[in-house]
Amino acid sequence: MSGSLTRIIAAALVFALVPAPMALAQSRDTDQALKDLIPDSAIDNAESWALDTDAARQPAPDVAALLGATEPLQALTDIPGITIDWPQTADLPPFKPLDPDPDIALAQQQVDGAVDALDGEQQQVESARNALIPDASLSHVGGQVDLAFSPTDAFPERDELVSRFSGLSSLHSLDDDEDNLAQLTRRARSDRDLIVEILRTYGYYDAEVYQSIVTPQSEAAASAASASAEGGNGARRGPRRNAIDLSKVVVRFDVVPGPQYRLAKIDLGDIAGTGADYETLRAAFGVRVGDPVNTEKILKGRADLAATLGDNGYAFAKVGEPALVIDHEPRTGDLTVPVTSGGRYVFGQVVSGMPRFMGSRHIQHIARFRPGDVYQTAMLDDLRQAILATSLVSSVTVKTREVTPPAAGKPGVVDVDVDMAKAPQRTVAALIGYSSGEGFRVEASWEHRNLIPPEGMVRVRGVAGTREQLLGVIYRRNNFLTRDQVLTADLYAQTKVSDAYQARTLSLVSSIERQTTLLFQKPWVYSAGLEVVATSEREDSTQPRKTYFIGALPLRGAYDGSDSLLDPTRGFRAALRVSPEISRQAGANSTYVKVQLDASLYRPVSDSVVMAGRVRFGAIQGADIASIAPSRRFYAGGGSSVRGYGYQQIGPRDTTGAPSGGRSLTEFSLEARVKTGLMGGAVSVVPFVDAGAVDETTTPRFRDIKVGVGVGIRYQTNFGPIRIDLGTPLNPSKGDSRIGVYVALGQAF
Repeated sequence: MSGSLTRIIAAALVFALVPAPMALAQSRDTDQALKDLIPDSAIDNAESWALDTDAARQPAPDVAALLGATEPLQALTDIPGITIDWPQTADLPPFKPLDPDPDIALAQQQVDGAVDALDGEQQQVESARNALIPDASLSHVGGQVDLAFSPTDAFPERDELVSRFSGLSSLHSLDDDEDNLAQLTRRARSDRDLIVEILRTYGYYDAEVYQSIVTPQSEAAASAASASAEGGNGARRGPRRNAIDLSKVVVRFDVVPGPQYRLAKIDLGDIAGTGADYETLRAAFGVRVGDPVNTEKILKGRADLAATLGDNGYAFAKVGEPALVIDHEPRTGDLTVPVTSGGRYVFGQVVSGMPRFMGSRHIQHIARFRPGDVYQTAMLDDLRQAILATSLVSSVTVKTREVTPPAAGKPGVVDVDVDMAKAPQRTVAALIGYSSGEGFRVEASWEHRNLIPPEGMVRVRGVAGTREQLLGVIYRRNNFLTRDQVLTADLYAQTKVSDAYQARTLSLVSSIERQTTLLFQKPWVYSAGLEVVATSEREDSTQPRKTYFIGALPLRGAYDGSDSLLDPTRGFRAALRVSPEISRQAGANSTYVKVQLDASLYRPVSDSVVMAGRVRFGAIQGADIASIAPSRRFYAGGGSSVRGYGYQQIGPRDTTGAPSGGRSLTEFSLEARVKTGLMGGAVSVVPFVDAGAVDETTTPRFRDIKVGVGVGIRYQTNFGPIRIDLGTPLNPSKGDSRIGVYVALGQAF
């Protein structure tokens, strides 16, 4: 090399080997060979020393001239001792790339996918790892998602946020085998946005949420070890495994709510002009100036305000969508809810669109409002449901129509128009069954639910069975004179054979009853009736028949404080039935009073267990037992009495061993209704114990109490539980079966 080229290379070495800032002078003890190559003048001023050469002073060569040269470049002079051919003469083998490692390729795909999914947010995720809340309080959402909060910052909505996030999070379950790192990252980013939206719901508009994804180090080490096990030809020596095990990934969100924004102004339209109703309406909205900007409470306040307007006479009130303007400088919000009250109204007349089918007067009986009452939207909804509950219509529309507008401080008047569409009016039904106590039984009926309008139902029914035959007709008038009041008349002829008696009966039973319904479960109900009965009976086939003519005035009052008509879980019920009766047999008259008291209590002891208990007492006062027809006496035993014993099998018996009935009755029942969680919670197991006694005296003597125990299954349906009970007697009498099976609809009590 020339001296100039040597000096230039030496200058480059100076720049490369001497980082700034350093002392520019080298040690005087430096090796002499290095001093000869790089003198002190090069250290003091390397640039000047490098340029102080002949080569540096020469102009740059003409590149175009070089490229256009026609003479080939001369081969470099052979160097003694070097036997390898120079590149221009050597024949090099073609380059063959190595086979890619499967684990490295898979990991690269996951990383590329994750980078694409991050969409430029890699730096944000990396910074989040350095912004984790120290000593954070964690809330676990599933097994692989954590929400972290500062243990010192007050955040009263924390539990609500965690609960809502848990229900909406796309990361709540990470057990999808098809998920990869890119999909996980997308879900995490979506969940971060979700947390921000929930925080804004509570008024935290400056919240910060940091997202981080934690993967186990052991998995990374395992992946590296797997890659090192690769053979020279690309074949794997160990089992294939993913670079990242997503089942062990934990996604963490550090939540910093920041300051909570508050309402600075609230505009509720024209409700200030409603006069005396203003305070009621304003209180219904609930949200006040200075409260947090909680959109959930604002929406609830809007709905409550609309309902309160509708229930206080404002038949045509309109409540628009809330508009919220956020000011980030003072951290406040201005709320506007457009409200037009439209004036106050009272109810006028009810007008039926089908007067011959169901007239206006009858619909007015069904309605819970009367002309002149303050308009209430809830009353219209109730009327619509009550008309549908008659089963006479398939659809119903209830609308208000202005008759008189409000004026001079007086409310306006609205009429209620009811339009209906008929449902099928006739029903044919049949039932066939068998039981060990009653044998075969076939029942059929035909009914027309509006044969005598309005709601005048006529049903013809018949029973053919091993122990019972019946033919009868029933007239039933629903909503008679008032809502849920029923007038019934039942005329039937019946032949019945049981272990206790045989009877041929002709009966006319009429009653007026206030009923409780699924639509409106009433605490108090009553009934009053008249019974006229002619019956020819005998207690067993060895005795002659006796004919009884009976007149009775049965009265019943009941209180229902339970939480459900079909399947109660708490509360209690009580009912008293009093029936004064006169009986004429063989020219002699007997008068007596039959009284029966029923009470039941329901108490939950846990989320899945309800304890239920029942007592029943009965007594017949005023006549000896021989003067009372066998069909009017008390009996016990069976599925709705003492389970484990046959129907009417508890009590005094005659000389043939058949039940003869009594004048007093005592029954007790206790059961635990335990939900199993099977079939979506529809199946329950019910262990029970029942006890009962029947005595010939007018007061219970408890001398011969029978006890039955067993277990039942309940299957819950939308029309009540289906009950299957299996019981056995603990102290059976002669002839009692060891096992009793009972199937029915509804709970035992």
